[in-house]
Amino acid sequence: MANFLTSKPTIIAEVAQAHDGSLGTAHALVEAAARAGADGVKFQTHLAAAESTLDEPWRVRFSPQDETRFDYWRRMEFTPGQWAGLAAHARELGIEFVSSPFSVRAVELLEGIGVPFWKIASGEVANPELLEAVWATGRPVVFSSGMSDYAELDRAVAETRKRGAEVAVLQCTSAYPCPPQRWGLNVMAELKERYNCPVGFSDHSGDIHAGLAAAALGAEMIEVHLTFHRQMFGPDVPASLTVEDLARLVEGIRAIRTALDNPVDKNNLPAELTRLKQVFGRSWALTRDLPAGTVLAREHLSLKKPGGGIPVSGLDRLLGRRLKRDKAADRLLGWDDLDRE
Repeated sequence: MANFLTSKPTIIAEVAQAHDGSLGTAHALVEAAARAGADGVKFQTHLAAAESTLDEPWRVRFSPQDETRFDYWRRMEFTPGQWAGLAAHARELGIEFVSSPFSVRAVELLEGIGVPFWKIASGEVANPELLEAVWATGRPVVFSSGMSDYAELDRAVAETRKRGAEVAVLQCTSAYPCPPQRWGLNVMAELKERYNCPVGFSDHSGDIHAGLAAAALGAEMIEVHLTFHRQMFGPDVPASLTVEDLARLVEGIRAIRTALDNPVDKNNLPAELTRLKQVFGRSWALTRDLPAGTVLAREHLSLKKPGGGIPVSGLDRLLGRRLKRDKAADRLLGWDDLDRE
């Protein structure tokens, strides 16, 4: 596994725009991600003037506070010092700080702060200017694949490797929220076979089920959106987990990972299961009291608890054998109750 993945799997809490432009809320979300047990917290670094034109189709009235979508993106901006403060806060809490860049200027800003890897959003996989800036840093690159076909991903992965950087690819469906029939969990195996790299799942479902399923299927990175409450304002809220949801997801993923790391050998039962099998198993007993000298027939025999006596497999050896002593019903038969074969 690539060494930039801090655990198995690495769980990233995606803040995106959940802070709604409030630096205080952004710091509170960093703390919430750490408290819930995530390995990292991820933001999106939008610099409106560096990534959008006046012709952007989303340039519509987005909220009572913002006249245009451009105004909204501008309100989401933090200063380099504020970004550095968020990164320092995350590191103080023992989790990684990551942010997806959406312009070359954003790459330069984040490179000055330091990130463990670059997370490339689905819509930027075919952005050569952005990728050139990312590749120049030599840091690992994680691609979300929601808006890419295999031809586009092939080029991105090949170019990243050509530049000598580690690469990972996340299955992602760009729907908010994403219904189960579009999760595309099968794609993770396809990505693994195609690129022989760490693969994972970028979840937009708004619930913990998809992330748990991805973990069970071997995802090496799981990214989920985070919000404080489902009634908060913002475009990502319908596809987000609450802090409580994230904590449950982390707990479930860790348990699943423990299970996957400890396969059970059905032919080598642990001692406690062997004892339970004896308690709950069955052995041969008599259906009625029988005197010594009785030749055992099938109607004399019944399987009853517990195990530890003559097992099921011993029936053929019992039939036609002679009791050498009186034997009461509902007591386990033993081989020493019978004459020799």
